[in-house]
Amino acid sequence: MARIDDYRTAVELGKKELEGKNPKRIADQCGATFGVTVDGSPELLLSFLNREVLISGPNWDVSFKNTGEEVPIQQQVLIFHYLNGANGTRVVGEWIAYQEVPDGKFYLDAFLRRAKNPLVQAFGSHPERLLPVTQEVYGAKAFGEGDHSVVVQAFPLVPVVLILWEGDDEFPPEGNLLFDRSICDILSAEDIAWLAGMIIYPIMGMAG
Repeated sequence: MARIDDYRTAVELGKKELEGKNPKRIADQCGATFGVTVDGSPELLLSFLNREVLISGPNWDVSFKNTGEEVPIQQQVLIFHYLNGANGTRVVGEWIAYQEVPDGKFYLDAFLRRAKNPLVQAFGSHPERLLPVTQEVYGAKAFGEGDHSVVVQAFPLVPVVLILWEGDDEFPPEGNLLFDRSICDILSAEDIAWLAGMIIYPIMGMAG
């Protein structure tokens, strides 16, 4: 339960950080759409892992647009960190490995456990499944690296590349995730490790 409490505290801190900021400017800076609710409160519509999320004032409640259900608390943490971190940052088109993220080496074990290793374990034997599966779940697009690769738009300003190299008689299959260097200005190393896991886990059972 302490972990859930930690998440709730992080969400409240994220909401507090938004206080006093211009909601339309927040939307413009992070790639969200600004709107106003029926009661006149500001509302942001944000694309997150191929789902539309509403962040509605005055309390900044976070829900999925299509169902109205509350977004899971851990995902809310990432969403608020993104809203507060994307201060006009733009994608630069320079791809880096997780180890190149500030403090990435400190959280590397968590990244490998949550994302890279599960990606290889799930798709290493069926790398050709990576594109159709990620297209179905995330609307991913093919990418020109490795033997099989795709780019997933996690947030409007956060593309993530998934790469697989096929194995042979000498070497087992290998894989990795790459991030646009601009992510370092938006999310912490810990957030990036969590985000990577959120991308991989929903597709693991669809590889076979």
